[in-house]
Amino acid sequence: MMRAVHPTTVQPASKVGPKQTSRTVGRQYQSVFIMLMISLLLLGGIGSRLAYLQLVEGDRNKELAENNRIRLIPKQPVRGTIFDRKGRILASSRLAHTAYVWPLAQKYDTWDQTVKRLAQILNIPEADIRTPVEDAGYNSPTRVAVGRDLTEAQITAIKEYSAELQGVDVDIEHIRNYPNKQVGAHILGYTGELNAEELAERRKDGYRLGDIVGQMGVEQAYEHLLRGEWGGQQVEVNGAGQVVQILGQKQAKAGRDVTITLDLDLQKAAEQALGSRRGAIVAIDPNNGAVLAMASFPTFDPNIFSSRITPETWQKLQGQGNPFVNRALRGFPPASTFKVVTATAGLESGKYPPNTILPTFAYLRVGGMALGEWNRAGFGPMGYVGAMAWSSNTFHGQIGRGVGGEVLIDWARRYGFGSRTGIELKSEAPGLIADDEWKRRQFNWEWTVGDTINMSIGQGFTQATPLQVAVMFAVPANGGYKVRPHLVEDPSKSNSDWRESLNLKPSTLDVLRKSLRAVVTNGTGGALQSEGIPTPAGKSGTAEAPPGKAHAWFGAYAPFDKPEIVVVAFAEHSGGGGGSLAGPMVAQVMEAYFRGKNNPQP
Repeated sequence: MMRAVHPTTVQPASKVGPKQTSRTVGRQYQSVFIMLMISLLLLGGIGSRLAYLQLVEGDRNKELAENNRIRLIPKQPVRGTIFDRKGRILASSRLAHTAYVWPLAQKYDTWDQTVKRLAQILNIPEADIRTPVEDAGYNSPTRVAVGRDLTEAQITAIKEYSAELQGVDVDIEHIRNYPNKQVGAHILGYTGELNAEELAERRKDGYRLGDIVGQMGVEQAYEHLLRGEWGGQQVEVNGAGQVVQILGQKQAKAGRDVTITLDLDLQKAAEQALGSRRGAIVAIDPNNGAVLAMASFPTFDPNIFSSRITPETWQKLQGQGNPFVNRALRGFPPASTFKVVTATAGLESGKYPPNTILPTFAYLRVGGMALGEWNRAGFGPMGYVGAMAWSSNTFHGQIGRGVGGEVLIDWARRYGFGSRTGIELKSEAPGLIADDEWKRRQFNWEWTVGDTINMSIGQGFTQATPLQVAVMFAVPANGGYKVRPHLVEDPSKSNSDWRESLNLKPSTLDVLRKSLRAVVTNGTGGALQSEGIPTPAGKSGTAEAPPGKAHAWFGAYAPFDKPEIVVVAFAEHSGGGGGSLAGPMVAQVMEAYFRGKNNPQP
């Protein structure tokens, strides 16, 4: 019986695998299990992250996504206009093109290229672009101004290089304009962009990065009125940064206009009279203290601050000798103009009544000092009128010595010396009326009779501003009232609200007025004898100012019987006498005032 033979399947050699055992089968299952676990872990991690982003960070991510397509375009308000007393424009706004950067639209890999190209076009340092953007934050949806008052060539270049300047655009804004250029610069001031320190101080008042604010003068003093309120738009942009639609907007509210007491024609006349002399001229209404003109030289054009100031421009300005200092508000020795105070102290004390006659000398010797008469000979016996007309040092030195330092100091302070007048300009200095306490503190030495005599002729430690001297001249002009200078009228106030009585005796006022009139008719003020000036009265002054040349002063008011204007001229280190140098400057301003009054312009 034959055995059945089963055929055997023979596999190709290439497909013959290893011999399978129970051990090798277990390893295959283990590998699958491991791969499965890894996959589950990966999927679980991704799922957890998605859940975190959706549930925990969902609102934040939504906001970021919105910011990528929704941006804010602030609309700066138009700043209020400043007018002179006759309604003529002193400061306004004009349209100009400004370059802006959208921080949120910048890409990390192209930001450096954008900065370099934009800095090249605007001709500014790269830091002037990086710093404001960094201050705003690269996630800020609000655009940042990096270049103002662009030229046509710069605007064209930004458009031509738009492919390299993603997130950069040009828009129109209002910038400050001063149509009369440097005329009235120290009164008007200028505007400028807030720096980081100023922003930190003003943020609580609603200021923001890029705000333009008043930095000096009326622009600074009345910032709260001129500023206005910001508006803006919330817009949706596409991937190219182009505005797709406006989502919402708030209209900007223009600032309030401000009318100041300055007279543009008189201001021009004052600046022309001052010319290139370093100094100041002040003109006020003696009845209420309204400032009609205030010139200071050297000066500047405030329009330069409406765009970026280059280091070269700034260096050139500083080389002109502190052009931003308003010398009408800085203290200098008032010289013989101060004799109005000395005469008042003598008359009011009762020790030297109106009929006083005193001898004058070549020198008045006190202790180790000698007060010289300016003519080096003396004038013989003199009364108040003659002594003021010829500006006798030894006459007024005897008055000062007789009344004593405390009385003289008291009257100086009653006239307003040694303290700010109260004008709105923040740069005003108080001047100096020294006393025993001050001298001991500064020099560890007591007040002496010599100090009193020096003060009696406006020398020594005494410092007065041209504006303070104008306030002093207003006292005899208006009948004994100290006025408070101001630049903006308050409709609710009358003349009496701007002044206070010094309670001078009628006899004191009579002597002062006759004395100041005699200065012009018979003394050192002959330069004011002009047909164009009705009956002026005034006083000259020449102050020693070592190591430089003497300062020249002259103050006057007119008409004598019913004064309308007080003018004070001061020339710093000019040399020459006050009557011969500063007197003609005062005459020129007064002639312009009365010429304008008699021939008013429409």
